[in-house]
Formats: sequence, structure tokens, C-alpha cells
Amino acid sequence: MNHRSLELTGLRLSLGLAALLCACAGARAQQPDLKSHEVNPDRSVTFRYYAPAAQKVTLSLDYDHHELAMAKGADGVWSLTTGPLRPELHMYALAVDGTAIMDPLNPSVDTGLIFKTNTVWVLGAPQPWDLADVPHGVVHHHVYRSAAIAGLPDGAEDYYVYTPPGYDASGTTRYPVLYLLHGWSAVADAWMTGGQANRILDNLIAQGRAVPMIVVMPLGYGDWSFVTGGLSQLKESNLSNNLDRFSTALLKEIIPQVESAYRVSTTRDDRAIAGLSMGGGESLVIGLNHPHMFGWVGSFSGAVLYADYSGPLPDLESGPPPKLLWVACGTGDSLIADNRRFVEWLRSKGMHPAAVETPGIHNWPVWRDNLVAFAPLLFKPAAAH
Repeated sequence: MNHRSLELTGLRLSLGLAALLCACAGARAQQPDLKSHEVNPDRSVTFRYYAPAAQKVTLSLDYDHHELAMAKGADGVWSLTTGPLRPELHMYALAVDGTAIMDPLNPSVDTGLIFKTNTVWVLGAPQPWDLADVPHGVVHHHVYRSAAIAGLPDGAEDYYVYTPPGYDASGTTRYPVLYLLHGWSAVADAWMTGGQANRILDNLIAQGRAVPMIVVMPLGYGDWSFVTGGLSQLKESNLSNNLDRFSTALLKEIIPQVESAYRVSTTRDDRAIAGLSMGGGESLVIGLNHPHMFGWVGSFSGAVLYADYSGPLPDLESGPPPKLLWVACGTGDSLIADNRRFVEWLRSKGMHPAAVETPGIHNWPVWRDNLVAFAPLLFKPAAAH
């Protein structure tokens, strides 16, 4: 190509770019000034989205799969006002003509590898996850290269550690520790962003309801492709492979690092494991397969998606039973039948699980409530079974 052709090509690109910028500027000029999410005095929320050419815009709340239709105004703004919502952090997702989108006017996002939503706080009466005027713990972030986990970008596994108010690294007090696991699609900080676990622990400890404890929140995948491969990966063989690798990472890499770097007790009675969904299933299998390591085991909406539980749990009677085995699920959760079947299987093996069923579906409002109920039971002489 000669210089003249290059000049003409550059001119055409410049003119095209200028036209595109003018078109975008015109579109911005036509878009009305609006608040995409507005919390009303009665705790209802009005959502708005500008899409004059759209045929249908829907909204779903807190991972509820029942989409709510938004109404289109003459100005091209679609809107919907909910009923009064419970005071807490709510997640919402928009879809335009069937395509999921993020709210471009709301920078608050619940991060995930597959599922992504925006968030909105609805305030009201004080809740256990609110930021309160109490002593606060500290959250520490750790990154290391894992030999056990397959496919991690740069081989880098990460985990967060919550230390309670008053924790002194140079002191003599040793603290009990809870290993708290997230669900599928989530990342290591999910229990703080979506679950508000650090605030919950701050408030429960300040109220004397929970003993001061250290909480470790790792990235919970044993094989990175288990999540990046999408929903098609959620089958029993992949679940087992992912769990086996993550179990090795937790037991051989993460726990030794935590016990070396923090003043944690290393006795069974001072070590707990719990999690939600995928993490709930991981907690049950890891905790029950290592009865001499974990004295407290909890599951919130656990993904116990096994045809035969004897496969992942072959030696259930080989060690001391947990001081507390807590299996919780929302009654509207698609996993409720699996959790009920698992509880009955545990009972047939002579175990005594605390089977907890609450209203709700597969979402953070249920799991935050689960943590609020579960944490106060830990590391005490007599737990409710």
C-alpha cells in the first residue's frame, strides 16, 4: 500500500471515528438523567434502566430465577418498584431482550466468575451484618503458589483471614479457627462482599454471642476449569475431582500456613469447617472424612449431589463424631430434597445432624442468616444438636 492509500485510509478511519463519537454524544444527550436504583422510605426499591429500543427488560432479585417485568415509559426508561424489602444487602440482575447486563449506573457489584450482579443496601432496623459502632477485627489477604490446585492463573491461590478485635500476634492467647468456604462461581472474598462475614463476627463477638475466633476464607476450587468451564462442569465426576484437589490444598497448604502465621489452636475441638452450596458440600466431605481435625462441621444449602454418599464418605464411623454437625437449607431451595436425603443417610449411619430448614431460596439472605445462627454455637462446651 502506497503513502496516498495510507493517507486515504487514515482519513476514512478518522471520519468514521468522528461520526461514531458524535453518535455516542447524541445518544448521551438524549438519555434522561436518572437514578438507576432508589431506596424509598418504605424500604421498597425503584429500579430504572434506559433502553428505548428494547422490547423487554426484566429484573431478578437475590438470585431468584423468577424474573420481574419492568414497565416502559414514553421517555424510553423502564422501571419497576418492588414491595418493601428486608433491611440487608440485596443483589439484582437486569436482562434486556433476554441478554443479561450489568447496571451501568451502579458501580456496586457482587463479583463472581460466572454469575455477576449489582448490589443495593436497604437500611432499616439494626441487622447483624450492619456496620456498627463496635470493635472491629482485621482482614488479611494472602496469596501463594499452589502445587495441589490445577489450572490456577499463575498458579496463585489466595485466602483471607479475619482476626477478631484484640488479636495480638505477639500475645499468648490461641484462638479457635473457622474455615469458611464460598459457593460455585464466587471468589475468595465472597464471604465478606456478599456475606458480610467480618461485620457479622464483629457484631456477634461484641454482643457476647460468639467467642472470638479466627476465620479463614480461601478460594475454594481444586481445578480452575471446574468453574471457568461453566455450568456444564457441575456433574458428580467433576465435583469429586475438584473436591479431592481442593481438600489437598486446604489440608496440606492452607491450614499449615495459617497455623504457622497466626495464633490459632491446633486441637480438633478448636477447629471448624463450614460453607455454602459448593463450599457446603466441600465442608461436609472434608470435615467428616477428617474427624480428628475438625470438631465442628456446618453446611448451608450444601451441594451434596452424589448418587451414593458412601463414595465420598466411605469411613463415616472411623473417628469421633463432630461436636456439632449442622446441615441447613432453605425450604424453597432447589437443593432441599438432596439435603433432606443426605440428613436421612447420616442418621442411618448413627450420626446426629442438626437439620435446620428455614424459609428462603439459594441466596445470600439465607446464608447470612445461617452464619448468624451457626457461629454462636461454635467452640462452646455444649452445642445445640
